[in-house]
Amino acid sequence: MNKKELRAKYKILRSELNDQEIDTMSMDIANRMLQLPIWEKSYYHIFLPIQKQKEINTEFMLHILQGKDKNVIISRSNFKNNTLENFLLTDTTVLKTNAWGIPEPVDGIPIPDDKIEVVFVPLLAFDKEGNRVGYGKGFYDIFLGKCNPKTLKIGFSFFAPENKIEDITPEDIGLDLCVTPKEAYYFKK
Repeated sequence: MNKKELRAKYKILRSELNDQEIDTMSMDIANRMLQLPIWEKSYYHIFLPIQKQKEINTEFMLHILQGKDKNVIISRSNFKNNTLENFLLTDTTVLKTNAWGIPEPVDGIPIPDDKIEVVFVPLLAFDKEGNRVGYGKGFYDIFLGKCNPKTLKIGFSFFAPENKIEDITPEDIGLDLCVTPKEAYYFKK
């Protein structure tokens, strides 16, 4: 399937999930993450979910990161050039939901892209080679392209991988691993 077909398919699949299913699967993903050897890093970028899109509830992962005393980075979207501005999440960070339903920091301590060691990447679908399909604006591909090449890119998905995404381009940046409620998938790069 191509990206357009996969976006349509997975938006429908997610729309069929209720809040309890989302929370249960999100907690399963967070628990699976605890078993992975990724916790020696210091700077972790996490996305805050768009609730109307029924994204994974990253609150469970956020609690793990804070409990492990990690530096948590969140983004503000710049829709003029499809880039992300990254800020340290602190006790005083003020969040505001933008017009697209994305909770974002109003301001804060900026963090350079190349300082981030782990990025939790939102997605609609992924394949067995580690390619992902997002909403199509390229925010994360641009952002990941500015990160250190050693930055670990981890996707979260409610669903198992597709066999292959047909229309991957050189601008598409793949994942190092993707975690579902039932399994962690590792990809060779």
